[in-house]
Amino acid sequence: MTRLSLLVVLVLGGRLMADERPNIVVLFADDAGYADFGFQPKARSDMKRLTPNIDSIARDGVRLSAAYMSGAVCSPSRAGLMTGRYQQRFGHDNNIPPGYMKSGLPLSETFGAKRLKKTGYTTGLVGKWHLGYPAAFHPNKRGFDWFYGCLQGSRSYFPYTNKPTANRVLQENGRPTPEKGYVTDRLGDAACRFIAEHREEAFFLFVSFTAPHGPLQAKPEHLKRLAEIPAGRRRRYAGLVVSLDENVGKILECLGSNKLDHKTLVIFTNDNGGQTKTGANNQPLRGRKGQLWEGGVRVPCAMRWPGRIRAGSVIDDPVSSLDFLPTFLALAGTRPKPEWKLDGINLIPRLTGEVDALPERDLHWRGGGSKGPIAMRRGPWKMVHNRQFMGGRPQLFRLDRDLSETENLADDHPEMLAEMVKRASAWEAQLVEPLWGKGSPR
Repeated sequence: MTRLSLLVVLVLGGRLMADERPNIVVLFADDAGYADFGFQPKARSDMKRLTPNIDSIARDGVRLSAAYMSGAVCSPSRAGLMTGRYQQRFGHDNNIPPGYMKSGLPLSETFGAKRLKKTGYTTGLVGKWHLGYPAAFHPNKRGFDWFYGCLQGSRSYFPYTNKPTANRVLQENGRPTPEKGYVTDRLGDAACRFIAEHREEAFFLFVSFTAPHGPLQAKPEHLKRLAEIPAGRRRRYAGLVVSLDENVGKILECLGSNKLDHKTLVIFTNDNGGQTKTGANNQPLRGRKGQLWEGGVRVPCAMRWPGRIRAGSVIDDPVSSLDFLPTFLALAGTRPKPEWKLDGINLIPRLTGEVDALPERDLHWRGGGSKGPIAMRRGPWKMVHNRQFMGGRPQLFRLDRDLSETENLADDHPEMLAEMVKRASAWEAQLVEPLWGKGSPR
């Protein structure tokens, strides 16, 4: 029997036996820079030693060097990850505007949490939602058994002195909670509470931190600790990252103290490219959050599953956040049905070493509808078409030689460019126009 068989084929009644199915914990940062974690090879020196807990996930597991989100801003990237489908298929190209009470992620779409619930998983969401504010669009209505967090895309890290709006207050299953304590700490504590309460069950926990998204409200004790970083937004941003790392460490410790390390797949990643306007650094990538250059869609990513994923390994194959849901379903002992029309693939064989490479495939991005930028990657090639800029001409890059996207090869490889434009156009023909405008730029 192969390693993969041992991992995912122990089936009882069409499902993995309950004690064979791993827990799944996704630790999701917000607007963090590509170079702002120590486990990244090009980590900035000012941040390199500030993230020991996050770095341990890569040290004890695998670093995915070419991990991508399906969107370049917060709400669309979450929509793709949560459904396993390109969010542009259902009009979720843009951030939901603050206070927008008409709709959210379409009710016609099924969340991965709901699909996991049907296999017997207990599901929890901690932190940022940003996928719809009306009652029908709340997390508890979309497949999550338990929700502790805020509905809007950002809020103060410190308690509000005045009553916050309903979308900014931290709530537990629809009930507002008191304004006390630092938000990142509160989210870490809530995640640990969920783990402890459900340690005897198979669970899926999505921890959607707001850090280091603005506002840049770091703890005073962290700012004092970071005196070697010049005062200003970079120091404040670093303070948010330190708090994020402390709470990732808290969650990892909670898994350990409940003897769940070997029973849990832990994923750390970021929702989109770093927001350089608030202090993030994406070197050596070009661009930032909101753009389709690598700096807008390529993200830090590490996964840990002791005994299943080889410690200290690296996967250079391009992977997408759309791959998460098919992977989770495989761990739950089920397969996606064709009518679900998921856009990703199961990563388990690659993560466990059953196969040495993922199949070559197209990865696509679009922002803002049919008049906005479009991009795709296939193998080492990347096409970027900023339709309202750069003279409206598509550009072509070779990422294995030019990760910073500095050398436009469109004139040197016209046939490759034409093929990629054709494939991108065929993909775009399947999409719909955005359901709402650009919304909040942050």
